[in-house]
Amino acid sequence: MAALVTLFGGGGFLGRYVAEALMRTGTRVRIAQRNPRAAFFLETLAKVGQVQLVAADIRDPAQVRAAVAGSDSVVNLIGLLRGDFEGVHVGGAGNVAGAAASAGTGALVHVSAIGADPDSPSAYGRTKSEGEQAVRAAFPAATIVRPSLIFGREDNFVNRFAALARLSPLLPVIRPAMRMQPVYAADVGRAVAIAALDSRAYGGRTYELGGPQVMTMHELIAWICRTTGHGRVLVDIPDPVSRLIARLTGWLPMAPITWDQWLMLSRDNLVAPGAKGLEAFGLPKTPLIAVAEGWMSLYRRHGRFAKSPY
Repeated sequence: MAALVTLFGGGGFLGRYVAEALMRTGTRVRIAQRNPRAAFFLETLAKVGQVQLVAADIRDPAQVRAAVAGSDSVVNLIGLLRGDFEGVHVGGAGNVAGAAASAGTGALVHVSAIGADPDSPSAYGRTKSEGEQAVRAAFPAATIVRPSLIFGREDNFVNRFAALARLSPLLPVIRPAMRMQPVYAADVGRAVAIAALDSRAYGGRTYELGGPQVMTMHELIAWICRTTGHGRVLVDIPDPVSRLIARLTGWLPMAPITWDQWLMLSRDNLVAPGAKGLEAFGLPKTPLIAVAEGWMSLYRRHGRFAKSPY
């Protein structure tokens, strides 16, 4: 019988790419998340019986144990940009690692983030680091994967600014000099799938995944405007002003940026020198321009019939 891999958060943005990469190998996939209905679309990508959906909140140890039972490998993809950081990034990660260890699971892959640091000024960065520590304590042979900013057809960053560029003549840029290494979701998904299926080669190690381009926030948003054919004016917001905005409005549901996100952007999001990355999995680094044409045309005035700027 084919191996069974349980993906916590498998119906999310990155999760769909991990699930698809695993299914292409014939692996059975169990998707565990609070709302399994949100992952129904994966059924259309699978063979009959290849995908199983279960309801599980990683903050609930009993639900986590039930979801892990019988798994050959486990992957934790769940993360938050706002909300219960401690419960999800630390307690939840520890629950998944503990359940995987108790069940005798062969491999555990924990998806963290570049920026995970016990000294991070943001709660996101600190709790991501504490989550890694909890995973290592419960499952020392776990593989930890830290991606930079992930882009793809369904992302909520590149698409968000592309939609804004279509509507507004001016685009404010917060933390314009902050540098990042955008990485393609399909590349990260394949790396996670490879690690989940080969614990001997990848277990016990930490990998930092970034793309081939280092871009500032200003450069990335300028590229989005150019690619969508919208010549917008970019307004770099001085740090004292954006700091005040995040402080005063960051708690609102529709705030452009939370205080914790502002703190998170105070550091560059780059692969550390000497860190093992996509090349360790035998994977190329896909640049934005190589794949974005497939969906960024949706934001052009004449859609896919518009002339490409490249």
